[in-house]
Amino acid sequence: MARFEDIREIDPKLDGTGLRVGVVMARFNIDVCEGLLSACTAELKKLGVAAGDITIATVPGALEIPLVLQTMAQTGSFDALVALGAVIRGETYHFEVVSNDSCRAVMEVQLDTGIPVANGILTCEDDDQALARMQVKGADCAQAAVEMANLLRALTE
Repeated sequence: MARFEDIREIDPKLDGTGLRVGVVMARFNIDVCEGLLSACTAELKKLGVAAGDITIATVPGALEIPLVLQTMAQTGSFDALVALGAVIRGETYHFEVVSNDSCRAVMEVQLDTGIPVANGILTCEDDDQALARMQVKGADCAQAAVEMANLLRALTE
């Protein structure tokens, strides 16, 4: 993929062999979250991440995800992390609070710890939107986690 022969370009690498990945899944809107988790773990294995190198933790809801991600990142046991959840709009302002604060805190975890976090917290208008997106988003997060772990390794070598 290198486009310039005199410039170093790091190509995307989706080989998960040897990577250790932590996944934090919210249990609120459980059907959607389990769909995200199923797609994510299937894709991680497809990319070569060994089942024994995947750790899954569950939490009550999206606002609890960042604390567990941070704790996992601080252990030094993971090359990448994945956040999975579903926030579905209701009739109150709570949707905006949970959506915005969970996203901001997930971003802070990766910036503060240097461990990449793939954000798979869906923010949807209704259940149908969430169900339609869960398979693709779960797999996308697995790919992003593997790619980012490999990129960070390449940058620090």
